[in-house]
Amino acid sequence: MTTENNKTDYKTTICLPKTGFPMRANLNQKEPEILKRWNEIGLQEKIDSRPAPKGKFIFHDGPPYANGAIHLGHALNKSLKDIIVRSRNMSGYFTPYVPGWDCHGLPIELKVSSDLGRKKADMTVLEIRAKCAEYARKWIKTQQDAMVRLGISGRWDDKYLTLDPRFEASELDALKSLVEKGYVYKGLKPVFWCASCQTALADAEVEYENHESPSIYVKFPVVNPEKYPTLEGLQRPSVVIWTTTPWTMPANMAVSLHPDFEYVALRVPAIDGNGEEDYIIAKELVEAFTKDADIAHYTVVKAVNPRELERAEMEHPMFPDRTSLVILGEHVTLEAGTGAVHTAPAHGMDDFIVGRKYDLEVYLPVDGAGRYTDKFSLMEGMSVWQANGPIIRYLDEKNLLIRHKPYTHSYAHCWRCHNPIIYRATEQWFMRVDHDELRQRTLKEIDGGIRWIPGWGRDRIHNMMVARPDWCLSRQRVWGVPIPAVICRSCNAASLFPDVIDKVRDKTHSEGSDCWWKDPLDDFLSHENRCSECGGNDFEKEHNILDVWFDSGVSHLAVLDSGNWEDMEWPADLYLEGSDQHRGWFHTSLLTSMGIKDAPPYKAVLTHGFVLDGKGEAMSKSKGNVIAPDEVIKKFGADVLRLWVTSEDYRNDVKLSDEIITRVAEGYRRVRNTMRYLLGNLEGFNAATDAVPYEELQEVDKWVLHELYNVNRAIRKAYDDYEFHRIYHLATQFCVVQLSSVYLDITKDRMYCGGETSGDRRAAQTAQHAVATTLLRLLAPILVFTCDEAYQYLDSSVESVHLLPFNELPESWNQPELGAQWQRLLSVRNDVLRALEDARQVKKAIGQSLEARVIVQTGDESLAGLLREKSGLLPELFITSQAAIAQSGAEIATGDAISSVKGELVSVEIYPAEGSKCERCWRILPDTGKDDEHPGLCDRCVSVLRRHY
Repeated sequence: MTTENNKTDYKTTICLPKTGFPMRANLNQKEPEILKRWNEIGLQEKIDSRPAPKGKFIFHDGPPYANGAIHLGHALNKSLKDIIVRSRNMSGYFTPYVPGWDCHGLPIELKVSSDLGRKKADMTVLEIRAKCAEYARKWIKTQQDAMVRLGISGRWDDKYLTLDPRFEASELDALKSLVEKGYVYKGLKPVFWCASCQTALADAEVEYENHESPSIYVKFPVVNPEKYPTLEGLQRPSVVIWTTTPWTMPANMAVSLHPDFEYVALRVPAIDGNGEEDYIIAKELVEAFTKDADIAHYTVVKAVNPRELERAEMEHPMFPDRTSLVILGEHVTLEAGTGAVHTAPAHGMDDFIVGRKYDLEVYLPVDGAGRYTDKFSLMEGMSVWQANGPIIRYLDEKNLLIRHKPYTHSYAHCWRCHNPIIYRATEQWFMRVDHDELRQRTLKEIDGGIRWIPGWGRDRIHNMMVARPDWCLSRQRVWGVPIPAVICRSCNAASLFPDVIDKVRDKTHSEGSDCWWKDPLDDFLSHENRCSECGGNDFEKEHNILDVWFDSGVSHLAVLDSGNWEDMEWPADLYLEGSDQHRGWFHTSLLTSMGIKDAPPYKAVLTHGFVLDGKGEAMSKSKGNVIAPDEVIKKFGADVLRLWVTSEDYRNDVKLSDEIITRVAEGYRRVRNTMRYLLGNLEGFNAATDAVPYEELQEVDKWVLHELYNVNRAIRKAYDDYEFHRIYHLATQFCVVQLSSVYLDITKDRMYCGGETSGDRRAAQTAQHAVATTLLRLLAPILVFTCDEAYQYLDSSVESVHLLPFNELPESWNQPELGAQWQRLLSVRNDVLRALEDARQVKKAIGQSLEARVIVQTGDESLAGLLREKSGLLPELFITSQAAIAQSGAEIATGDAISSVKGELVSVEIYPAEGSKCERCWRILPDTGKDDEHPGLCDRCVSVLRRHY
């Protein structure tokens, strides 16, 4: 402590925070090292084997698709899931996390086919399936590595893959159960069909985009109008339709009128120029129709009763030797067109349903490639999209076309190739949604049995379930789990036999689903299998696969209920995915579960929004606004990306840009620097031997523990309520305001200038140790790397903070009265700090607050009493050398005040501090210089030196 001049170096006696500890700003380098250590100590196994006093909390992972690198949507989704799993573990639950992947389906098969090119033509189905599996596994590894780098914990060595034989076998079990319960049937129905991908699509695989279609008004002349009294007196009457799909005209079988609408006959100049003719349309649409069809001159001749026209015959617009029927249907609306609907049962569900009532033929002249067959020989081989123009010209030449023009509207597109799709009747396997009151039972659970977070999720999935048609289960591809159906060679009827499914299931469990293509059919058939139509027993295999949404839709059974994944239980406590999954995974999981187990697969469903750029626009490569997760991690570290996930309310769409992530990184640095400061102050502190009893803490220490108690309670509740954005704001405010700006600032003098083992310093360390241990545990589910590294420094005996529970703080720390008092004191402090700032920055009268003496005055007797009661705390609170309270109404100005400020609660005057500056603590005090041995020190510092140095 002495220099060459024999003068004491008081700087060496100050307990400055240590700086040689971790938590420096090099997350991108440090995090991989922490991951390596976790792997070496087997952290995940230790997490899974820790005590769970609250029992199990089952979280089921919705499988991402194994196709391409992860994007910010994956980062958002997986981080949220990880925060939930880790926080539930630390809350005392056993929360096993089995990550999964969706591995089958069209995107992978198309990509593999594209990569193979001409080679594919010479390959067997099994060879193509092997290539698909290889492709899926490649991306699973890539995505898994990225998720692990993001700090996602889980059973990565025992993940579930929909291509895993265990999973495929469970999926076939589910199919068998639905077959046995009567839900599955094969039928001819219109389904969404992608001509480019040549497969049926589920509702969830359809996207709607703006599309320009040719809209046409076409007349259907009534054959023998004299047979119908309601048409009496009309001239060449025709029913007029409007459609935006001219290519469906060859499949027309009828025109639908609403039985309860009012229809009228409009007399207009004839298209062929030969006199006049009458158009039959809905009365309410006359004005809109004549304007849109550009008909300037018309007369409403009479009313026409639609019921009297039922089954009337009309000329077919495309086939001279056929006729179309007038039929009645309540699906007809008055939203647009004419109130008369062109009806082609092969190309529309409403058309199909009303067509069954009238026994209409499902006339399908379009093949799987979207080209006309010989059923429409006029344009055989032509794409339906190419045919729109020729069909319009054909109708015009026959004087049936009233008007045509472009029409832009929202139209169905394939989710994979983004091409417009068609409705096309095909033989498919369906799941009956109304069998055994499935729809009603499911709606009851949606409305009352399941918790939806946010609450609007209930309305969304409810409305989808009300309107959904039967589920098309089959796909005409090879990469997927087979539907082990057989076709009778005698009558061509298809059958799904439960015992055949059972045998395929058994072989799939041991060999994988390739067995359906590899092994002979006789391996799966028995003598009891007979065709339900003709009684024959000569069968061949059918080669459809199950909809990929069925794969994921039965994952709750395969993973939670099969026993294949240890410790999992059915049903799940929570599902979490993006809001688009109300029509996807949430929907299909619910249908399969209600059909098989008559109960929902989840107790609660939580949804998050989509990731947008800083302007609120969707990210796309074409816009150049895509930010890849690895870019953020390389620059800032995974913890900053995870912190961004909690920085906004993820239940809405969330934004990310360079500016936003930089702002989050700054917030992270504030939290990290607060932690570093705490850890520096706690160097050499052993809580087991050095902690001070609560009763011996100073008041400011008790205040910060009160604040800690409440922030701990609020953050724990936010975890329970999945309100992670509240955690972000609570934690950053606590670190920046209550800690850095108040408590750590106030106690700096005690920490630096008190004796290293003095009671005052130990009291502050006791409180700061409680703050550090509690905060590090609270933030561990979010800042997984930072908190783990910091806790290692705080307590090296603990292998990882992730093996610890959240801190349970004593109820005695909750001191509402003390908190209210300090809220008032801190408001006074704000007034004082304004006055000190004025003296320092404006008046330039002092360099730092320790050069000041503060006098405050208030007319509020209650506040004045509190200030007098706490008068001994005021210099420490204001970080000044002296502070005093003036009597209310007394003249406190003496003429030499440096600054006078009237604050919100008190009037403040700043004076120069009285006394001399202590060379050690820098306070200006009257007792400085009274000790002969240490003439430059105040009494407090002299006492510290003699006691500790």
